[in-house]
Amino acid sequence: MNQAKLTAVVLALIVAALGCGQPAGNPPVAKVDLQKLAGKWIRTDGDYMLEIKTVAADGQLAAAYFNPNPIKVSKAESKIDGDTAKVFVELTDTGYPGCTYTLTYDALEDQLKGIYFQAAMQQRYEIFFIRMK
Repeated sequence: MNQAKLTAVVLALIVAALGCGQPAGNPPVAKVDLQKLAGKWIRTDGDYMLEIKTVAADGQLAAAYFNPNPIKVSKAESKIDGDTAKVFVELTDTGYPGCTYTLTYDALEDQLKGIYFQAAMQQRYEIFFIRMK
C-alpha cells in the first residue's frame, strides 16, 4: 500500500473512532414506554391503591382506585411529554367528586409522583405511589 492510501485509511479510522461525521445535537432520546405504567401502585401514607390494568395505544387507561374500598374512576389517561410519561386520573365517587391525580412516571425509581387534588377542600397534596411487587 502506498503512503497516500495508508494515510487515507488511518484518517478514516480516526474519524470513525472519534465519531466525526455524526449529526450534531443531542443523542437520541429513548422512547417512553407507556406500558410500564401498568400495575398496582400504592401510596405509603395510607390505604390508597391505583391499579392500571391496561394502557391503550391512544393513552387511555383502564384504571381502578381503592381507599381501601373501590372508588369510581371517571377518567384515566396517559401521555408522553418529551421523554416523560404522564398520568391523569379523575375520581367521581361519594366524597371524591372532582378529585384528581396528576402524576409523572419516574423510571429510575419506578414511582408515580405528583399532585393529589382534594376537590372538596380545594387542597393539593404532593404524593407518590410505589409499585406493588
